[in-house]
Amino acid sequence: MTEPLQIGLLVFPKVTQLDLTGPLQVFSSVPGAKVHLIWKRIEPVPSDSVIALTPTTTFADCPQLDVICVPGGYGTDDLLNDEEVLDFLRRQADGARYVTSVCTGSLALGAAGLLKGYRATTHWSSIDFLSGFGAIPTRTRVCVDRNRFTGGGVTAGIDFALTLVSELVDRKTAEAIQLRLEYNPAPPFNAGSPDSAPAEVLAFMKERIAPSQARRADLMGRAAARLS
Repeated sequence: MTEPLQIGLLVFPKVTQLDLTGPLQVFSSVPGAKVHLIWKRIEPVPSDSVIALTPTTTFADCPQLDVICVPGGYGTDDLLNDEEVLDFLRRQADGARYVTSVCTGSLALGAAGLLKGYRATTHWSSIDFLSGFGAIPTRTRVCVDRNRFTGGGVTAGIDFALTLVSELVDRKTAEAIQLRLEYNPAPPFNAGSPDSAPAEVLAFMKERIAPSQARRADLMGRAAARLS
């Protein structure tokens, strides 16, 4: 009997829920896959919205995964110097077929030393942080470098997951999942990237996230120093 694919997504306080639930919906549609939501303890974890997420397994009980995925969000900052989290990622990465992330989850992979020498992407606001971990920042919606699959910001998690399913299973399965989800984006505004958003909208967003960017830069610097 073929062993089921073991796919695990990290859950942590202040995770951006769509970073996680977008890929989760795709992975849950893969025939025969067993999907895990992983955290230190089995108790509800607050996301960055009203939704709380309940892990299905702990670090200690998690089986060896074929796919380890780290979503992003403001809570990523607190993972960058959390050795319990980073050690778990390193252990899983040693045996995983694919080491993956969505949005700023790639910064956690970087802090664990798992992106050195790899091309990787993340949310547009954090792309320049990747080089501090020895990664090669790549401004694309989905970045594939050997067995490292990284997705851009938030909604790119669906694109990332479909891309990975085409590799894990086949293109037909990925396309069937896309059709089932009716994933056929037609956004009402052309403002979904810093290249296309109106200048005043981009300036507004940069001003709004400046305090969190300063905090992330500080934590990121400490995490990078620990790797050197």
